[in-house]
Amino acid sequence: MENSSNFIRSIMKEDIETGKHNKIVTRFPPEPNGYLHIGHAKSIVINFGLADDFNGLTNLRFDDTNPLKEDQEYVDSIKEDVKWLGYDWDELRFASDYFEEMYSKAVLLIKKGKAYVDDLSAEQIREYRGTLTEPGKDSPSRNRSIEENLDLFERMRNGEFGNGEKVLRAKIDMASPNINLRDPVIYRIAHAIHHNTGDTWCIYPMYAFAHPLEDAIEGVTHSLCTVEFEDQRPFYEWVIAECETESKPRQIEFGRLNITNTVMSKRKLKQLVDEKFVDGWDDPRMPTISGLRRRGFTPEAIREFVNATGVSKGSGFVDSAMLDHFVREDLKLKAPRTMGILRPLKVVITNYPEDKVEMLDAENNPENEEMGTRQIPFSREIYIEQEDFMEDPPKKYFRLFPGNEVRLKHAYFIKCEDVIKDENGNVIEIHCTYDPKTKSGTGFTDRKVKGTLHWVDAKHAIPAEFRLYEPLILDEEADSEENSSKNFLENVNPNSLQIIQGFVEPNLKDVKPQDKFQFFRHGYFNVDPKYSTSEKPVFNLIVSLKSSFKLT
Repeated sequence: MENSSNFIRSIMKEDIETGKHNKIVTRFPPEPNGYLHIGHAKSIVINFGLADDFNGLTNLRFDDTNPLKEDQEYVDSIKEDVKWLGYDWDELRFASDYFEEMYSKAVLLIKKGKAYVDDLSAEQIREYRGTLTEPGKDSPSRNRSIEENLDLFERMRNGEFGNGEKVLRAKIDMASPNINLRDPVIYRIAHAIHHNTGDTWCIYPMYAFAHPLEDAIEGVTHSLCTVEFEDQRPFYEWVIAECETESKPRQIEFGRLNITNTVMSKRKLKQLVDEKFVDGWDDPRMPTISGLRRRGFTPEAIREFVNATGVSKGSGFVDSAMLDHFVREDLKLKAPRTMGILRPLKVVITNYPEDKVEMLDAENNPENEEMGTRQIPFSREIYIEQEDFMEDPPKKYFRLFPGNEVRLKHAYFIKCEDVIKDENGNVIEIHCTYDPKTKSGTGFTDRKVKGTLHWVDAKHAIPAEFRLYEPLILDEEADSEENSSKNFLENVNPNSLQIIQGFVEPNLKDVKPQDKFQFFRHGYFNVDPKYSTSEKPVFNLIVSLKSSFKLT
């Protein structure tokens, strides 16, 4: 991991130096029940980055223990996201690869008197479990003989029972102050087709039971997870001990990534998709990695952002403007500058020859001279932004108004002489004159103007669509525990997407999906890979140009 030390790195360093481990092995273990989001990016960076620091190994492992919610689509998207972020796994693994071994470990627990088949329903199990302040009570099935439990568990595997009729539970302590140790369910029946194993199995291990076994089977040394799993660590360690695994991985928790105005619950994100608040998991308003990619965020910016948030036990909220900051920093030397008009207003330069077109020089990126220059056409009719003209402006308005002179970027000074309106009094056209002596680059210094406007030539402009974004969720702490029971859909921003039609310079007629540009005065934009066409490019706003955020 880039960046200074953190407590996990310190643990790993000590384990190497003391000889506890001769190689660090981590894993990134997503459940394939949705698309990855920016919170998963932190886990990816930490697991892959720390292993790389110690020349170790990282497996990509799918915790595919629930066929009712998993899909090959999610597997494929996760692999693509990890690769796009700049990482490659040493081994590609699936929890389902180990189902037979997990079954054997469950049989071992039964033989040791550490597991039993229970007939209680899910609702009854919850009732028997007790509360955080009151102990649970034993199930009537808890004292079944080892022989009966072995027989019933084998019959569960053979498909003799329906969904929910029986479960296998660990036999630990129904009075434990840690509710996770009150005989948790470790196997349930699910007659469903699994994306990887088909119909081979009709019983599936629970995540909390499968996960430590997967780590042990793969020789993972440090099992890194977010702090909400801290209370489950005693059960993790119980499984490792009672299943008598050769490898003894250590679970270590770190603070999850929370971002203001951002939901990162897979359940909530899936609800946004299913209820058509967005146009898919890759909607540019979504905090999914595929959504951020489509919007135009770069893997470099995301990695730098994650590293800057640090690794600690705390799980406070990070200002979403911090992520935007790293995107700007990454793009400022990469993205060509160009001009786009989002809300066009026609300007006719009345003293410019009607049949003349001249080519003007413009730098592609003043902060990166290596990007060279381009030529842009200029003629009698151009488009400017509607907001760059006011008929009756306030004081200190330095753009175009009757009688005022402004500079056209890369071109000439123009002066507003007349205003054309429609029958409803709306301004539809501005008539101006230009001064040939003021051409940009000639060294003209006889007079100064305070306003500089961007523009595109009307004769050569390319029609374009611009998609402007605001936060999808208007709730600073949308993912806080206090808000977990609230209907987050009440805070969906109705103005999160605005689609407008405008024009861009002709040099953008052959843009490709994911090409990125800075439009003068507007911000950084990305060519949308889903809706952009060769006939009409579609540009997603990545971030605006300015922010009040300061990196301290």
